[in-house]
Amino acid sequence: MDSSIYGVSSSKIFLFFYFFFFVSFAIAALPQNPSGKSFSSSASGQINSNSVLVALLDSHYTELAELVEKALLLQTLEEAVGKHNITIFAPRNEALERQLDPEFKRFLLEPGNLKSLQTLLMFHIIPKRVGSHQWPDPKTGPVKHNTLCNDHLNLTSKSTGKKTVDSAELIRPDDVIRPDGVIHGIQQLLIPRSVIEDFNKRRNLRSISAVLPEGAPEVDPRTHRLKKPAPVPVGAPPVLPIYEAMAPGPSLAPAPAPGPGGPHHHFDGESQVKDFIHTLLHYGGYNEMADILVNLTSLATEMGRLVSEGYVITVLAPNDEAMAKLTTDQLSEPGAPEQIIYYHIIPEYQTEESMYNAVRRFGKVRYDTLRLPHKVVAQEADGSVKFGHGEGSAYLFDPDIYTDGRISVQGIDGVLFPEEETQTVQKPAAVKVASKPRRGKLLEVGCWMLGTLGQGLRFRSCQ
Repeated sequence: MDSSIYGVSSSKIFLFFYFFFFVSFAIAALPQNPSGKSFSSSASGQINSNSVLVALLDSHYTELAELVEKALLLQTLEEAVGKHNITIFAPRNEALERQLDPEFKRFLLEPGNLKSLQTLLMFHIIPKRVGSHQWPDPKTGPVKHNTLCNDHLNLTSKSTGKKTVDSAELIRPDDVIRPDGVIHGIQQLLIPRSVIEDFNKRRNLRSISAVLPEGAPEVDPRTHRLKKPAPVPVGAPPVLPIYEAMAPGPSLAPAPAPGPGGPHHHFDGESQVKDFIHTLLHYGGYNEMADILVNLTSLATEMGRLVSEGYVITVLAPNDEAMAKLTTDQLSEPGAPEQIIYYHIIPEYQTEESMYNAVRRFGKVRYDTLRLPHKVVAQEADGSVKFGHGEGSAYLFDPDIYTDGRISVQGIDGVLFPEEETQTVQKPAAVKVASKPRRGKLLEVGCWMLGTLGQGLRFRSCQ
C-alpha cells in the first residue's frame, strides 16, 4: 500500500490530527470569559488575603462575622470591595450576645427572615472609606452617609469629644485598617427602621392570627352597667369609649369588664407597649419619655391594658431635649406626670401621612386626648405638622418611630400643655341714677295740704 495519499504522507496526517485534538483539549480546559474583559482579582470574585473582609472574619468581632456568614453576604461584600473601599461599623460581641433581645435575635436567624438579616448587616457598611479623622466637626452638625442597604447613617461629633454613628458611640476608631477598607468598633447594634417594622408585623400577626377578635361589651350610658352582649362584626372596634375603659380616676367611670382581649388575649397589649418602649430606646433621644412611662408612672401598664382590649392610640413623644426643659414644679405636683402624658396620647391611630393630609385639607384639626376635656390642635407649618399654640407649640420631628396598626409613636420637639382657659368675668357697667333730694316731713305735710286745695303744682318744691 502506498504510504502517501493524494501527495501527503500518512505520518504527516497523523501528526496533524494529534495536534488538532491537543489544541481542542487545551481550549476546553481554559476558564470561560464571555464578557471578553481581562481577568482581575475583583472580577473573578476572589479577594486578597490583605482585604478588610478577611480581616473581619479573622477579627475579634466574631459575632458579627458569624452573622455575615449566616446571611450569605460574602459574595455581595466581595463585589462591593471590588468596586470601592468600604467602612464597616462593627458592634462589640457583648452587644450581640447579651444585650440583644432574644426574641429579636431569634427573628433574625429564622430562614424566612433572611432579607431582614441582610438589611440589618448592610446597614453597618458604607461604600466608601471614612477614617476617624474624617468625622464632622461638632459645629457643622451630623453628616449623612448612604449604606449598602440604600439607607443612611448620621455621623456626629459632640463637643465632649465623643463620636457617634446614629445612636451608637464609636469606642474603637480605626480598629482595623486595610488597603480596601476600615473597621470601626461601636458600642451597640444599629437597627434600621424597616427591620423594626418587619419584626413588629411578624410578631403581631403571629399573636392574633389564631383567634378572631370580638367586640367590647356595651354599656348603658345612664346606669353605666353592662348590657347583654350583642353580636359584633369580626374586627370591629370596641363599643365602649376609651375614656370609660381607662383606669378609675377622679372624673372617670370605673373600668368595665375585659373587651376584645378578655381572657383569650386576642391582642397582647403588654408586648406591644414593650416593643414600642424598646423602639424608643433603640431609636435614641427618647429615654426620658420611656423612663416616665415605665418608672415614674404606671402608664405603660395602663396603655398595655387598653391595647389588649382592642383600643388604638397615638403617642406624641417629646424628645429628651424637650423633656429637659420641664421644671421641678411642673413634675412635683401629685399626678402631674400622668396629666402631661395624657395630653400627649390621642385615642386614634394616626400616622405622619394621615395627620399631614388632614391638616393640608382642613387647616386646623383638633384631636381628642386622654386628658379630658382638653384637645390638641394640629396645623400645617413649614411642610410639617405643628401641634399646640404659640411658644408652647411643637413640630413633628421624628415621624413614625413605631407603627404596628394599634400603637403609633410620633416624635415631637416640644412638650405640649393645654391652652389656659382664663374665664374673665365681665362686671355690668355702672348706671348713674339721678337721685332726687329728700324732702323733710314738714314740707311733705305742707305740699299735701296744698295739693288738697289744688295749689300744690304752683310750688316747685312740691313737684
